Amino acid sequence: LFSWQVSYFTSLSRQEEFEQNAKAVIPLFSITYFLTITFSIVSCLRLSCVRNNIWLASCGVVSAGLAVLSSFGLMMYCGVPFVVTVANAPFLILGVGVDDMFIMIACWEKSVKEVEKSDTKARMGETYTEAAVSVTITTLTDVLAFFIGTWTAFPSVRSFCLYTGTAFIFCYVYTLTFFGAILVLNHKREKKDRHWITCMPVKTDENKSRLYNVCCIGNCSGESPESEPEHPMSKFFERYYGPFFTNKWVKLLVVLLYGAYVGGSIYGCTQIKEGIDLRNLATDDSYVIQYYNDDDKYFSEYGPRVMVVVNGSVEYWNESVRAAIENCMENLEDISYVDKNLSESWLAVYTKIAQRASLNINNKDIFITNLSTLFRFYPDFEWDINKTQDKIEASRFFIQTVNVTTAVDEKNLLNKLRDTAKQCSIPLMLYHPAFIYYDQYLVIVQNTMQNVLIAAGAMLIVSLLLIPNPFCCLWVTFAIASVIIGVAGFMTFWHVNLDSISMINLVICIGFSVDFSAHISYAFVSSEKPSANERAIDALYMLGYPVLQGAISTILGVVVLAAARAYIFRTFFKIMFLVILFGALHGLVFIPVFLTFF
Repeated sequence: LFSWQVSYFTSLSRQEEFEQNAKAVIPLFSITYFLTITFSIVSCLRLSCVRNNIWLASCGVVSAGLAVLSSFGLMMYCGVPFVVTVANAPFLILGVGVDDMFIMIACWEKSVKEVEKSDTKARMGETYTEAAVSVTITTLTDVLAFFIGTWTAFPSVRSFCLYTGTAFIFCYVYTLTFFGAILVLNHKREKKDRHWITCMPVKTDENKSRLYNVCCIGNCSGESPESEPEHPMSKFFERYYGPFFTNKWVKLLVVLLYGAYVGGSIYGCTQIKEGIDLRNLATDDSYVIQYYNDDDKYFSEYGPRVMVVVNGSVEYWNESVRAAIENCMENLEDISYVDKNLSESWLAVYTKIAQRASLNINNKDIFITNLSTLFRFYPDFEWDINKTQDKIEASRFFIQTVNVTTAVDEKNLLNKLRDTAKQCSIPLMLYHPAFIYYDQYLVIVQNTMQNVLIAAGAMLIVSLLLIPNPFCCLWVTFAIASVIIGVAGFMTFWHVNLDSISMINLVICIGFSVDFSAHISYAFVSSEKPSANERAIDALYMLGYPVLQGAISTILGVVVLAAARAYIFRTFFKIMFLVILFGALHGLVFIPVFLTFF
């Protein structure tokens, strides 16, 4: 008995499997929402039955969810295509959307030191004074980064940037309106000492434990209306973290660490590879994967079988036209990547049959009439000719490419084929389904550099307008460049190539690299402390914990994509993880230390 394993592929397989990617990731969104809500609640939890911020945390996540619904609804109403890359957007928006919530809550809690605790309007004013500028800077930079990304030549990247950029605008609007209103309502509840679940008035009872009172109905232990304890993490940043990193020997260590980071990043950038493995466009369990594996194993020397299309009505019965077509085919076969022995031409076979049968195919009627003879002996050729009653509208031939193994080979093949086709006197078009992916190699580096440079310039302008210190803006710009170099370099070590998918993430990187550094830089220049070290500590005390919360929530927003069955979503996770990791590292370590030097 014989056992065979069949691997198969059709002209629609790649498209169908690509569309399956979006469906495969939808179930992960509910897990992301659960993780984000859980983290937000835990990080805002207070062991107090009155001043518990669980509702604030929950409403902050709801605000981000509303932004997703609003942006997607608007974009679909406007007819913007929903492509597979857009399926990444909800994970990103949900993770980032709660960042501004953490900033708002932190500034609200700090406002009690500046104004009368019971004065809601004054505290809201103080909160918006501190938080609104910082949130505006980060939103503007993120939105600019995405809208600049719409200038790319890749339609899928344009769709992703439109959907996500619009969602960030809605996030900003809902944070300053919807979530601001929630803050006010929550404060009114607190002023009247009402329980966080039941909103019933509570009474102080010294005999009840604080842990019990998290869920109690009518009592509170030692709950003074004037008490509003600081979060332990804020105290940690003020008393331990900030003083540690402002020590001169620790500063030296940070500088050395940064040197190692830059060195590794630059080396990684020199090792970047272009191109996308076509098997990565399908899910891990797709039948297409097995086909590509077998193709590589047994037929790796053969590249795409390229279709050469004569597009338009051509007088094939004219001997000079046939000679021109034959000359074009010979020129294509002379390319080093083409095996001339494997070409397929219905016209060459028809000419030989005519010569053996002494047919005068220079006559139009005879040429058209006797095509049936060709089809009788070679029935497959009937698929290669688009014929009406008295003329041929279009036809095609095939050439076989060989030894196309790397992205460089694919780019060179495409360039040589198209350059040769342009020199033909007959209108030719060369096509293979894989060419749509080879095309990106011709513009990917140029597009990436263009978007990165334009976005970085836009970020600098925004920073100059909104941060009241030009030198500080230069540090924000420095952070942008540093994070981009780091992400581009280290993504190589994580086996991520430069393609249209990773290009999306590098554009995102520009906006996110600003977020953490802008928060800390703005807090630094806004501080009224006398020395640079004290201002750095004050900035970390004010916004160190919200920045850390934002980093963790964003990573939680995309971490489930690490378990996705598709390369597209795993790549999104890898680069977003690097962006947030390096962005937080700059905001919480490098920038505070470097600011103290100047």
